[in-house]
Amino acid sequence: MAEVILILAVSVALAWPLGRYLARVLKGDASRTDVVFAPIESMIYGVLRVDPQQGMTWRGYALAFLLSNAVLGVFAWLVFMFQHLLPLNPDNVPGMRWDLALHTAISFLTNTNQQHYSGQAQLSYLSQTIGIVSLQVLTPMMGLGIAAAMLRGLFGGRDAATAQEGEARDLGNYWVDVTRLTLRVFLPLSLLLALALTMQGVPSTFAGAKTAQPIDASAGMAEQTIPVGPVAAMVATKQLGTNGGGWYGPNSTVPLENPTPLANALEIMAIVIIPLAVVFMLGPFTGRRRLTALVFGVMATLSLASLGAALYSEQQPNAATTGLAAPGPNLEGKEVRFGAEGSALWAAVTTQTSNGSVNAMHDSLNPLAGTVVLLNMLINATWGGIGCGMVNFLVFLLLSIFIAGLMIGRTPEVFGRKLETAEVRLLSFLVVLQSLTILGFTALALVIPDVAGNSNPGLHGIAQVLYEYTSAYANNGSGFEGLGDATYWWNLTASVTLLLGRYPCLIIPLMVAGSLARKRQAPQTAGSLNIESATFGATMIAVIVVITVLSYLPALVLGTVGEQLMLASP
Repeated sequence: MAEVILILAVSVALAWPLGRYLARVLKGDASRTDVVFAPIESMIYGVLRVDPQQGMTWRGYALAFLLSNAVLGVFAWLVFMFQHLLPLNPDNVPGMRWDLALHTAISFLTNTNQQHYSGQAQLSYLSQTIGIVSLQVLTPMMGLGIAAAMLRGLFGGRDAATAQEGEARDLGNYWVDVTRLTLRVFLPLSLLLALALTMQGVPSTFAGAKTAQPIDASAGMAEQTIPVGPVAAMVATKQLGTNGGGWYGPNSTVPLENPTPLANALEIMAIVIIPLAVVFMLGPFTGRRRLTALVFGVMATLSLASLGAALYSEQQPNAATTGLAAPGPNLEGKEVRFGAEGSALWAAVTTQTSNGSVNAMHDSLNPLAGTVVLLNMLINATWGGIGCGMVNFLVFLLLSIFIAGLMIGRTPEVFGRKLETAEVRLLSFLVVLQSLTILGFTALALVIPDVAGNSNPGLHGIAQVLYEYTSAYANNGSGFEGLGDATYWWNLTASVTLLLGRYPCLIIPLMVAGSLARKRQAPQTAGSLNIESATFGATMIAVIVVITVLSYLPALVLGTVGEQLMLASP
C-alpha cells in the first residue's frame, strides 16, 4: 500500500507545475524557451501555410481537426498495408490485411491503440515509428487542443471583450495549439521518459531480432528469436499520451517493456501525469481557481473509490484456485514481480484514463475488479484521456447544471450564459449514442452465430464482448484477452465504434461551446447556481453514477456483476 500512496503522491506533485506550464503554453505567454521552439514553430506554420495570429470559430477548429485526422489516417493505413515494400523492415514482416490495417490505423488515430495484432511480429520498424509513434505523439495533443478550444468557448472566446452578441467567437487556432503542445510539452517529456526507460533496460535499437539459446534444452527449442527495436521511445509515448498500445503483444507485462520496479513506477506515473496536469491547468487558463478544486474533487473521489474497490478485489483469492493452493491474493494472469497491488493500481489508472496499457491480464481479474475497470471506461471522465477526458467531464458538468437547474427551478446557466434546449439535446444525444453503440454491437456479436469468438462460456463470455466494445468506444484499447478479434467482424465493427467514440464526442461538445460563446453573459447574482461548491460536486457525482448505472446495469448483471453475485452465493 505504501507503494500505491507514494506513486499517487508523486504524480500529483509533478502534475501541479506541469498544469501551470500547460496553461502558459496554450495562452501563448512569452517564455525563455521561445529561443528554441519559436523558429521551429514558424517553420511548421510556413509549411502548413498557417497564420498563427488568425483565430478560428468552432467550425473552423473542428474542420482543421477532421482534415488533419483524415490525412494522417489514410497515410497510416497505406503504411501498414504496404510495409513489406518499405524500408526499415529487417525481419521481413509482411503487409497487413486491409481490414486489420484499417482497424489499426483508426485505433491509433483515435488515441485508442486497441490492438488486434501482435506488434513485435506484425509491424515493421517503419510502421512502429512513422505509423504508430507519430500518431501516439500527435493525437493526444489534438484532443487537448479541442479541450482548450471548448474551455475558451465556455468563457466567451478569446475575443469575448470585443465581440458582439450572436457573433461567432474566436476559440483559438488549431494548428498553433497542436504545434505548441507537441513541441513544448509532449516531445520533451517523451524524451526524458524514453531515456529513463532505456537506462532501466528497455531496448532502444534499430537492429534486427536477437537469437538466444534456451537454458532448458528439454523444451525442444534449439534457439529463441527475441524481437527488439526502438522500444523505449514507443513505451514513453504510449504511457504519456494515454495511448496504451505496446511494442509487444502482452504490453507492459513483458520485461523488455517493463523490466524493473522503477520502470513500473515511472510507467504508472506517466499514465496519469498529463491528465492530472490538465485539471491543474484549469485555474490559470480560465482565471477561475475554484474550478480546479471542483474538477479535482469530483475526479479524485471517483478515482479513489474505483482504486479502493480494485485493490480490495485483487487481495481476495481467485475462485478457480480455491482448495488448490494456499489462501492469498489473486495472482492469476499477473507478473509475480508486481504482485496483486501493483497490478490492481495499474488496472485502475489505465481505465480511469483512456490509456489501456496493462501490466497484468484484465481477463483474469476477479469479477469485482472487472466491474470496476468496465465502469471506469463507461464513465470515461475520471481523469480520462488527454483532452478528451476533460471534454467528457465538461459534458457531465453541463448535464448536471441542467438537471440541478430543473431541481431548484432556475434557468440553467454556464458561467453566466444560458444553457438552452438546443445545447441540451446535443448533450443528450451523446449519452444515447454511447449506449446505442456499445450495447447494440454487443447484442449483435452475441446473437449472430460464430461471430463473437469469445473463449469463455456463460457470463464471462458476455463480459468479454461487452468489454471489447466499451474499450473501443472509450478510446481505451485494453481488453479481456481470449477474444478472437483478428476477424473481419471485429476489425470493422470495432473501427466503427472507435470512430463514434472519438469524433462526435469531441466535435459536439465543441459545437455546444461555440453556441454558448455567442450568447450574452449575465452577471452572477446571489440567485445564480454556484457550481464551484462541494454541494454541486456531490450532485455531479450522483449524475455521473446514475447515468452510467441506469444505462448499463442490465448488461453488467449479465457479465461481471453476475459473476460476482454467483461467487457471493452460498
